[in-house]
Amino acid sequence: MPTVEIYTSPLCGYCHAAKRLLADKGVTYTEYDVARDPAKRQEMMARANGRHTVPQIFIGPTHVGGYDDMAALDRAGKLDPLLTTV
Repeated sequence: MPTVEIYTSPLCGYCHAAKRLLADKGVTYTEYDVARDPAKRQEMMARANGRHTVPQIFIGPTHVGGYDDMAALDRAGKLDPLLTTV
């Protein structure tokens, strides 16, 4: 299973929804709180091609985007294969 990383902030409803979707699929992930760590926010923006909103989700080397992007992949049946590729 590839590494899953999610950049979040504590008061973000979409962040909670993204983490819930991953948890429902049994996926473990590394979470970075950009509200408490300005360096992580800068790292996130560099990795996400300038996007500054949270969440920003990465599965392995793939930048998935935000919660809406990940949910769309799930509805299209494309999230599970992405989560199981090595």
